Amino acid sequence: MTVTVFGIRHHGPGSARSLARSLHHLQPDIVLVEGPPDADAAIPLVADPEMQPPVALLVYAPDRPQQAAFYPFAEFSPEWQALRYGLDHQIPVRFMDLPQKHRLAIDVEREEAQKSDGSDEPDESETDKSETDKSGARESEAEQRSRPVDPLGLLAEAAGYPDRERWWEHLVEQRQDDTALFEAILEAMTALREAVEQTHPLDPENPCDRLEMQREAHMRQTIRKAQKEGFEVIAVVCGAWHAPVLQEPLPVQKHDRALLKGLPKLKVKATWIPWTYGRLASSSGYGAGITSPGWYEHLWRSTASGNRSEQTAIHWMTRVARLLREEDLDASSASVIEAVRLAETLAALRDAPTPGLDEFNEAAQTVFCFGDAAPMALIHQNLIVSDRLGQVPPDTPLIPLQQDLKQAQKRLRLKPTALEKRLTLDLRKPMDLERSQLLHRLTLLEVPWGELRTTRSKGTFKEAWELQWEPELSLKVIEAGHWGNTVLAAATASVQAQATDAPSLADLTKLLDQILLAVLPQAIAPLIEKVQAVAALASDVTHLMAALPPLVNVLRYRDVRQTDNAAVAQVVDGLVTRLCIGLPGACASLDDDAAAGMVQAIDQTHRALKLLQQEDHLQNWLATLETLGDRPPLHGLVAGRCCRLLLDEGTFDPPEAARRLGLALSLATEPPQAAAWVEGFLQGSGLLLIHDDAIWQVLDDWVTQLPADTFTTLLPLLRRTFANFSAPERRQMGERVRQKTQATKTENREYDRDRADAALPLIAQLLGLTTPSVTP
Repeated sequence: MTVTVFGIRHHGPGSARSLARSLHHLQPDIVLVEGPPDADAAIPLVADPEMQPPVALLVYAPDRPQQAAFYPFAEFSPEWQALRYGLDHQIPVRFMDLPQKHRLAIDVEREEAQKSDGSDEPDESETDKSETDKSGARESEAEQRSRPVDPLGLLAEAAGYPDRERWWEHLVEQRQDDTALFEAILEAMTALREAVEQTHPLDPENPCDRLEMQREAHMRQTIRKAQKEGFEVIAVVCGAWHAPVLQEPLPVQKHDRALLKGLPKLKVKATWIPWTYGRLASSSGYGAGITSPGWYEHLWRSTASGNRSEQTAIHWMTRVARLLREEDLDASSASVIEAVRLAETLAALRDAPTPGLDEFNEAAQTVFCFGDAAPMALIHQNLIVSDRLGQVPPDTPLIPLQQDLKQAQKRLRLKPTALEKRLTLDLRKPMDLERSQLLHRLTLLEVPWGELRTTRSKGTFKEAWELQWEPELSLKVIEAGHWGNTVLAAATASVQAQATDAPSLADLTKLLDQILLAVLPQAIAPLIEKVQAVAALASDVTHLMAALPPLVNVLRYRDVRQTDNAAVAQVVDGLVTRLCIGLPGACASLDDDAAAGMVQAIDQTHRALKLLQQEDHLQNWLATLETLGDRPPLHGLVAGRCCRLLLDEGTFDPPEAARRLGLALSLATEPPQAAAWVEGFLQGSGLLLIHDDAIWQVLDDWVTQLPADTFTTLLPLLRRTFANFSAPERRQMGERVRQKTQATKTENREYDRDRADAALPLIAQLLGLTTPSVTP
């Protein structure tokens, strides 16, 4: 009975290649892989032809979906190749890490302990869902910080390499002979662990250290179980750091049992989800991430197909050239040959057996990019990291909501992709309308697959979405599964709960807008009733004003989305009436900050009523603004803004607006109040000041008549007003002032008539005219 431990680096094609060869040579009768035993039932799906990495095992608690762990796999991951080997040779394959039913339960206990302590600070064990440990499992930031060493980093430093990626690539990825590779890794890790544990001994009282000890104890227990079941040749595949403690002879079993005794449990489920290379990269925050998953995939497929190193180089540079051509950049076949030769030369100068990614990058930047680093960002994103999104088989265990979403995506031809995709929908078409409804429903479920964008079309029948499927969205769908078994039912239940917890009338009307966009018939009537009830009791005019624009937006889409908005129109009628009655009282005794907020609310309401295009409402609103502008104690900012809106709508003609401006800027008005009036009046556009001579003259006279000390006081206020104008508007104002100044100088200039009369005969002679007589 033999136990052979293979210490690997997660997501390394060199490790995966060497492991595959070693397993074929060893011919084990069972394979134990570092991973969650909770997912053993999902292992057979690895052999499904429709399973296309990168994918991830998702282990989650059905009752607490936010408690979850991801275990990503790529085609070049050694663990993936170990699983494939076992399934292809029809031998048992098991995961052996500490089950997530314990690890997630430990997280829950720590969170509850933190809440019971009443601390607002995040607990050091609180998990970040995007973080993963060396085995691919999610791990807390505190656990990562507690580790005193980076094993590969220390070995790279000892070997004289600047970083672990370059050291590993030269040692393993470019290795042509993998004989005794794992023995060498085991020997190095054994020495490294002994040195580290002398300076940083494990502390069982430390939660992070204790978790590490429990993980390794469970791995040993799994090995012992396989031995008791009679397996003769046992292959153990684990992270290189754990390899020394899994070697025979194993520590005393009693010690491991004590470490695992009394662990809390949590009911969990496991499934496969698509993953992306972007999430596999270390730049995403993934603890076991790699810098170049796209490059590693290229290495793996090249070696798997038996290509020599020079063929690998040619194929890679050909891909670079093809990518650059797609972006309309020059990349000839001759450049490919030159870049390959340069990469090989660089490798020879550096005593490397074959060119690595560094050599290829330098050669590509020199030959294809002519030394410019900008195109290298494109190569890095599309080739070195890659945007590849995996695929899982149709019979993968899914919750009902996931199944319904998958069917809807297939029916509406909306394939999830990792690339950002612009989708413009014509809501007059039935399929596009259904697509819009699906995306809006997912938004209500907090599954942001699509983000709404603005369109150039002025009609309401166009919608533009930016679509990008992130792996975490699969977890969000699972989290939303408790609302219902279909997207429609789940979205309806979700918005009903949101309506119950909505803090204000504005939130309710915004939610109503989203519901009508998503077309949730069962949620519309109850929400409208609640909006009416809350609006009837609301006394804050600013809340009523904030609630109006979403309702107007609802009515705007009534024709395209084919919804009955009669009840919404009734709510709008009531809101407009109450606004017109309550606005004058709400504008009394405002300070500067409150006045600025009121002006913003008035502008928002005015735009909404203009969009509504109902003459009765607009006329009542303008009459209210006119009444408001005549109130003497009104704050200057609000009064000026009301006058400007009335001028824009034609209620006031330019002479009347100039008259009111003159009154506001008269000596009877305090200078700060006058400056606020000007700011409110000119806010948003300076064209009025440029093209209306009467208003320009009134403002010019007021500024020129200000005493010097008052002008110095008001200058910051006036500067704030004019700073909001566009640069062309300010330039035209300055030009107008300059022209007026020159005209004034010309008018005031005194002429020497005698000198002018002396020049007249010569001018007449040049023009062929009769010599004019000089007037006395």
